[in-house]
Amino acid sequence: MPSLNRIEMPLQGMSVAEISGQWGKYFNFGSYEQFSYPQYDICKGLFEGEDGRSCKFDLIIADQVWSIWIDLILLQKNVRKMIKRGFYFYISSPFFIRFHAAPQDNSRWPARGLKTLLLECVFDESEIGISQWGNRAAALRNLEAERPPELDIKNEDLSNDPDFPITA
Repeated sequence: MPSLNRIEMPLQGMSVAEISGQWGKYFNFGSYEQFSYPQYDICKGLFEGEDGRSCKFDLIIADQVWSIWIDLILLQKNVRKMIKRGFYFYISSPFFIRFHAAPQDNSRWPARGLKTLLLECVFDESEIGISQWGNRAAALRNLEAERPPELDIKNEDLSNDPDFPITA
């Protein structure tokens, strides 16, 4: 089965929305829409189709953008309303990644903190799968002046140190 960052799900044929990102355009989804802030502010309401009705999706992606909003509870309640029953919400949240105010940087989450936030926002614990990844070498690379640093696949340490999360 295809995977979205090692999370197996039936990607082909899925209707997908991405919040303020572009990562999803590299996958073979059935349909893919980008909703970029500030034109689309999920805290102000649900995404609507041309007919004015709220959109529903098989998958909503929020890749490294959760830190820009202030009202995360309202934001996640709106996401929950737009996910079709039994489908997916993918969040990748910065924790120990260089500050990136695009347009602002308000919060950082390790895996346990992100899970707690999701539980507070109407997600059921049985629906949540969460992990975190990082290591000291990757953290040091994140501090380099060149953004993003050029990937050296032969020499990069991509091992996971559960005590040094960079992203959840």
